[in-house]
Amino acid sequence: MEWINEPKSWSAGEGTLTVNVETKTDLWQQTHYGYSFDNAPMYGRVVEGDLRVTVTFDADYAEQYDQAGAILRIDEKNWIKAGTEFVDGALQISVVVTREFSDWSVLPAPGSPSSVTIDLHREGDAVTVRYGVDGGEPVNMIRLAYFPPGVPALAGAMAAAPVGKGFEARFTKVSIS
Repeated sequence: MEWINEPKSWSAGEGTLTVNVETKTDLWQQTHYGYSFDNAPMYGRVVEGDLRVTVTFDADYAEQYDQAGAILRIDEKNWIKAGTEFVDGALQISVVVTREFSDWSVLPAPGSPSSVTIDLHREGDAVTVRYGVDGGEPVNMIRLAYFPPGVPALAGAMAAAPVGKGFEARFTKVSIS
């Protein structure tokens, strides 16, 4: 496992990866207002070909766009992040697909989940994104996206705080197969 944009403060032990997410961190490319960031902390390993990355996490979201979840990243211009994001005062299930330009989709998180599980399943040229809440299996499909086949990609966990003061995210599962 390796870091891209290793945070100043993090710990791993007793089955939990804790990340103190720093302010002004994000993953986004161009769309909407020319905003480009590639400085969010990402923790995982590079995998070639088909794979599945599953992360379970909770976080102390406090500010607009605070986010945590799973990442599948070829480089700064080709990636998928999926997880939860604090938007307009509510927790959302969020997916961003970037191939030079980012797109974003959200749906309200059901209830007030204590934890969320995100599953990214890469098969051939596609990634299926699923989620589950409060210990439930990630069976709810929210996205099917193109992803370049056969190219090595970092698979793992990510978090970001684009506009807030930062926050703590806790990952109790980071599984890559």
